[in-house]
Amino acid sequence: MLIVAIAWIYVVGLMALTEPTVVAGIVTFLFYCVVPLGILFYLAGSRKRKARRVAMEQAAHAARMAARQAAESGPAGE
Repeated sequence: MLIVAIAWIYVVGLMALTEPTVVAGIVTFLFYCVVPLGILFYLAGSRKRKARRVAMEQAAHAARMAARQAAESGPAGE
């Protein structure tokens, strides 16, 4: 998918260069390249973000359980 994104940036960059004014070129690049690719990469990364969040929740739960077991066992040396 990265190669397609790079090719799209190239194509839209050339489109932006052919615009009659600098402002039109910037607007073309933003609305044809930056915004769509930002949305695409956000949607493509949603599974990774969800998996990372679940892993962090599981690690936090395991840490809470370990702390609870340590507190229930009492101070060391008794």
